[in-house]
Amino acid sequence: MTHGASKPDRPTKRFGLNDLAGLRDTLKADTERREAERLAAEQAAERARAEADVFRSSVGQVSQLRERNHATLPSSRPAPIPVQTQRNDKAVLEASLSDEYDVDMLLETDESLSFRRPGIGMDVVRKLRRGEWVPQDKVDLHGLRTEEAREALSEFLRRSVRNGVRCVRVIHGKGIGSPDKLPVLKGKVRSWLVQKEEVIAFVQAREALGGAGALMVLLRQPRA
Repeated sequence: MTHGASKPDRPTKRFGLNDLAGLRDTLKADTERREAERLAAEQAAERARAEADVFRSSVGQVSQLRERNHATLPSSRPAPIPVQTQRNDKAVLEASLSDEYDVDMLLETDESLSFRRPGIGMDVVRKLRRGEWVPQDKVDLHGLRTEEAREALSEFLRRSVRNGVRCVRVIHGKGIGSPDKLPVLKGKVRSWLVQKEEVIAFVQAREALGGAGALMVLLRQPRA
């Protein structure tokens, strides 16, 4: 029986001295590289610790801020200004205090043309004239224009009643500084006061408190 030709054996690779020397050099170089990297990392860590020590010695001892020292800022926007409401209020104010109001028939026909509401006795007016009611506040309208004086007087009376003030002094001036030397606001202030329900009586102030240039005004008690 005839057998086929057998395959030749593959040659076995052999390492010589040169190959071993090259492998040794490669391992040595790899070891030296890792050692160099380790030394560099240690040096970098040492420099970081030294810089941290310098910073701490420069700053000194510090303490952590407590939570309650933190400021809380409001996040809400400011309320809008009610411009239209203010305009409406001003229009109502101007309409409620008319310069055409005939006040002469409501004034007492005495030398100072005093005023008192129905139901208010003459003794109240006499006490007011004698100074038994001490003024707790005052408003000076002297030198103001008519519209400015009207608004200032109305606001003053509202505030006085709200604060429980009973007697006030209203200074309207004697007209000495006006072009025609006439007290422009004198008649208007009397007319305005008669139209305000807060006012229950008024008389001309005593000379020491302004005389013909001012009025002593008695206000109603605030409603509960």
